[in-house]
Amino acid sequence: MAHKVRIIGVPMDLGASRRGVDMGPSALRVAGLQSQIKQLGHQVEDVGNIAVKQPEEQHYGDKRAKYLKEISATCQGLAAIVEQSMSDGSLPLVLGGDHSLAVGSIGGVASYFHKQGKRIGLLWLDAHGDMNTPESSPSGNVHGMPLAALIGVGAWELTDLTGFRPIVEPRQVALVGIRDLDSKEQRLMKQSGVHVFTMRDIDERGMREVMSEALRFVTDDTAGVAVSLDMDFVDPGEAPGVGTPVRGGVTYREAHLAMEMIADSRAMISLEVVEINPVIDLHNQTGDFGVELVLSGLGKKIL
Repeated sequence: MAHKVRIIGVPMDLGASRRGVDMGPSALRVAGLQSQIKQLGHQVEDVGNIAVKQPEEQHYGDKRAKYLKEISATCQGLAAIVEQSMSDGSLPLVLGGDHSLAVGSIGGVASYFHKQGKRIGLLWLDAHGDMNTPESSPSGNVHGMPLAALIGVGAWELTDLTGFRPIVEPRQVALVGIRDLDSKEQRLMKQSGVHVFTMRDIDERGMREVMSEALRFVTDDTAGVAVSLDMDFVDPGEAPGVGTPVRGGVTYREAHLAMEMIADSRAMISLEVVEINPVIDLHNQTGDFGVELVLSGLGKKIL
């Protein structure tokens, strides 16, 4: 199925303590993202990068949620661009940047369907839960908070970004690849009603069964699925250049299978690829792999 794909860069690293993920959009573009999507038969438009403040431009504010005001403003602008893309009949492909941008990108998709009385599903491919709040976060880094905000928990600057709460219903959220959680985050995750598939689930049941079940949850009574791919979902051996690497991630083929199954479902309505950090990468290996996974998500097949 041919898509109109709109590429939106968000060079933001306000949400993390380690610098460099603001160069993630460039890493994906350098790896030939646009031309390779075109080769699949899709129409592609790259609208460039949205303006994002640099950490050096201002004080971080509240140490429990650093740069929250600036992140919220960026997410507000991103949500409007994503919602407009949906209205134009384009599939938004958002290039990050740190994961805090998800509140804006997913918020834009959810807003578009909210106006039609519909809800969206959310598939979160990540090593981390990203379900901290300013009260629970050990670091105050907002890239550890976006999923909590999307399900209506945390700082109002994020939870109320779209004017309705929650932006996504917890029961229509599935996390896959989880292997690094803070203790307070674990509690919220268990209480919230989101569906969590850890690396142990993948080890025991295999990626095919895990993804089948995850897709069933996120497509149940939804208008479609927003996919949030944090490149630390993959093992650092395959994707060394990520914001917060964690050993023991999914393999090269498991990652492709996950994206191929998303394509097969025909349910994906938006895709974001976040947390690529070229500063600690090897010859853009992670950027190249990111492009490969996007292509699998957009329908590229081996045969």
